[in-house]
Amino acid sequence: MNATGYFTHADCKKHEMGPGHPECPERLDAIDDWLLATGVAAALEQREAPFASLSDVELGHDRMMVASLRGLSDTLGDEIDAGGPRYAQLDPDTALNVHSWNAALRAVGAVLAATDAVIAGEMENAFCAVRPPGHHAVRHRAMGFCLLNSVAIAAKYALERHGLERVAVIDFDVHHGNGTEDILRGDERALMVSFFQHPFYPYSGTGEPAANMLNVPVPAYSKGPAVREMIERVWIPRLEAFKPEMIFISAGFDAHRDDDLGQMGLVEADYAWITQRLKDVAACHAKGRIVSSLEGGYNLRALARSVEAHIRVLADL
Repeated sequence: MNATGYFTHADCKKHEMGPGHPECPERLDAIDDWLLATGVAAALEQREAPFASLSDVELGHDRMMVASLRGLSDTLGDEIDAGGPRYAQLDPDTALNVHSWNAALRAVGAVLAATDAVIAGEMENAFCAVRPPGHHAVRHRAMGFCLLNSVAIAAKYALERHGLERVAVIDFDVHHGNGTEDILRGDERALMVSFFQHPFYPYSGTGEPAANMLNVPVPAYSKGPAVREMIERVWIPRLEAFKPEMIFISAGFDAHRDDDLGQMGLVEADYAWITQRLKDVAACHAKGRIVSSLEGGYNLRALARSVEAHIRVLADL
């Protein structure tokens, strides 16, 4: 059994935050088109993302925060019907449209369905092509393009609903996953390892982290060789010692050298290499079980090529 799942839904393309916003529906179009053109799509087990249940969403988020987002979405729909605004602004970078709530529930649902399928042995690993992204969403609020923290919720879901004893979350987005850290901080069953450009938004991750957090800030303009050396020296020993039973990846591709939202210098070969090292850890300790979900990546061509490189390694193509 070597199947790699590909979870997505058209609802994820209906969320948008206004003209010119970098976190746009075209991101998913670019990925889908490229995977079709390269033949990678044909090798994947494609599944539609279901809606996540509110009880599962609340594994990672405060009930009042979830109710607030849902209520804001309903209110926005009523205001649009009355000729009101098309967007509800949550912070300077983050907004809802009338479709955003459903898109966020599909994004979480994709990662949870992938978790179910991988744990059931229906597939070895999976990639979730979903948006909005999630890793900046903290327990009590949405922020930084992110509404619901799909990967953090899925990590809690694997522990609480499936009874796993140890899960690891790896975040290689150019921005620190402050929301994931907020949700998983202090839970000894979860280990989060990450690198991120520093200093950079959201200006977190460099204080005194909890014992289950391994944050590696790296300077702007860092390139692949330096990141690979850090992973071998810092990440891998910690992951090997932890022996995760499942690995979740917050797969942001905005550390690519062509991505203007960051200033790092990774290329497709670096993402393939990182994915292979994580597969090695999963093969040794986690029965190969990996669920990866899209976070950042805003240069459409670089994003599509990087996702292809990532998936090719996951699927042994």
